Amino acid sequence: MIQTPAHTFHIPVMGLGFTIDTPLKVARFGISSVISIIEHELIEKMREFHCRENGEIYEPITEKVEDYRAKRITEYLNLLDRLINKQVEKLRLEPFVEGSEITKYFELLPETSPIKQMYIGMLQLEDSSVKKQVQDELRNAIVAGSIDVNVMSKVDRTHYDENGEMLPKEFSDALSSFRGYAQSNLTSSIVFSAGYNPRLYGYIDAFNDFFPDEKGFLKKKIILKVSDYRSALTQGKILAKKGLWVSEFRIESGLNCGGHAFATDGLLLGPIMEEFKQNRATLQKEVFDICNQALISREMPPFPSIPTMKITVQGGIGTANEDNFLLEYYDADGTGWASPFLLVPEATNVDDATLNKMANAQKEDYFLSNASPLGVPFNNFKHTSGEEQRLMRINKNRAGSPCYKKFLSTNTEFTKEPICESSREYLHAKIKQIEASEMTAEQKAEKINFLNQRDCLCEGLGVSALLKHDINPAHKLTAVTICPGPNLAYFSGVFSLKQMVDHIYGRTNILNSLKRPNMFVNELALYVDYYKNQLNKQVESLSTAQVRTLKAFHTNLLSGIDYYKSLVSSFKNETERYIEEMKEELSALENTIMSLNLPFEVVAK
Repeated sequence: MIQTPAHTFHIPVMGLGFTIDTPLKVARFGISSVISIIEHELIEKMREFHCRENGEIYEPITEKVEDYRAKRITEYLNLLDRLINKQVEKLRLEPFVEGSEITKYFELLPETSPIKQMYIGMLQLEDSSVKKQVQDELRNAIVAGSIDVNVMSKVDRTHYDENGEMLPKEFSDALSSFRGYAQSNLTSSIVFSAGYNPRLYGYIDAFNDFFPDEKGFLKKKIILKVSDYRSALTQGKILAKKGLWVSEFRIESGLNCGGHAFATDGLLLGPIMEEFKQNRATLQKEVFDICNQALISREMPPFPSIPTMKITVQGGIGTANEDNFLLEYYDADGTGWASPFLLVPEATNVDDATLNKMANAQKEDYFLSNASPLGVPFNNFKHTSGEEQRLMRINKNRAGSPCYKKFLSTNTEFTKEPICESSREYLHAKIKQIEASEMTAEQKAEKINFLNQRDCLCEGLGVSALLKHDINPAHKLTAVTICPGPNLAYFSGVFSLKQMVDHIYGRTNILNSLKRPNMFVNELALYVDYYKNQLNKQVESLSTAQVRTLKAFHTNLLSGIDYYKSLVSSFKNETERYIEEMKEELSALENTIMSLNLPFEVVAK
């Protein structure tokens, strides 16, 4: 039986540890969430903690155990599954009284939920026997939120044995993490983010849970986080040729998001959503035909009918009106609310010191940094112990981090085996190379300053979960890095789960007093700033490819503005003043783009 999600939103993955046990906190209330499963050492520590907290026997999975990375993940996910099932069974037995978790479950639901309406009706009943009958129906209707997992596809370091021999590809980070999920008892979804990894995608069909049974049921589903329609169609077909169905395409704003910022070539979220809206049926049909042909050729049961293919969206959503607009105008099946939940201790793991700083932060405290060793812009927060540690190391002439976990080791410029570009080893060698070069003093300083912005994400993005649970981090590395999106600037304070959910559904408003433009305008402004920075980076002589990219960026931004100008009349729930201000903001950003000194000729609109 296909169960309809209780809520219209989910909590996306955040960092390595901020949502590592979020399902234990929110799943019993019907809220789905996503955890990162790449960091097996953190997962093993969390498994030990939650086993002991819940009276379960903890048996360590040490590095001496064969395939220990995958097994740690499998056992942790199975533990979450068991504990959440127990939570739900306990919740179902509770009385419908003020303060009980079963009451909280129904109060959190959106007003559009038929179950919520049944609950409201039950409260008005006076006949005790009828009331009990309805209450029993409500208990049976309770659905736990999904325990979904995330793998950054390209975080896929290869491993070696004690003799320096390369291990088979199945033991790489991404494949081990995937296998840990695939072998778990969960009935849920795995989110593949950060691009296409051929060896990972080529490994999925080794596990039967990703194929339909005779009724078309999928025990484990695939979600692809994509930046545009073309990427969705291409990756959907690649998987379909193996008989693998993509159950959901999760569209995320390129810049108005947390964590790594994978900017598009100026393609904005609104036009991207419009393309999905217009081509959704075509996408579903094309992929379905390929998928069923592949299943038949593999002598496996084909889907009896076209299965569900959801389109969801996340990144920078801040109000109930914006949330509703995405659901109604674009026919989205759901939305993702990430960064605001960092201010909800009931849902995420943010240590008290960092939480208090974010609760009182200013807009300028959130910035796009060069902290990531992957060379991708990274959304960051200024007032963290991680930033303090980074600056302290630079002042001591010891830039970079000791690299213990090595998840982001990709560079072989100075070594045979890959090392991380945030590591002390790499930065020492690279800075030495720059200093010995024939660059000008100004050029050297600029490049060294850029390198010094690198930070250790493997430790920094996971340690907050350990601090929150009073677990001692390895090597005494307690510095926290956190990666909220710029949208968090409009939320100040620490909130309860109920306050945040009520805000999402328009039952209350927890935005601060800072003037907040529409989410589409906010994203556009971020892209205009990004575009200006890209122009400033360009050297005097541009390659043909660079010119083509910049022209596309320019054209896409202006096309996006034209699209939004035609869209504003569709914002039925906003005031006339709101609409006028949005038009003014769009025109101002358009003028900014048109006034830029471009290193290429622009064809008039």
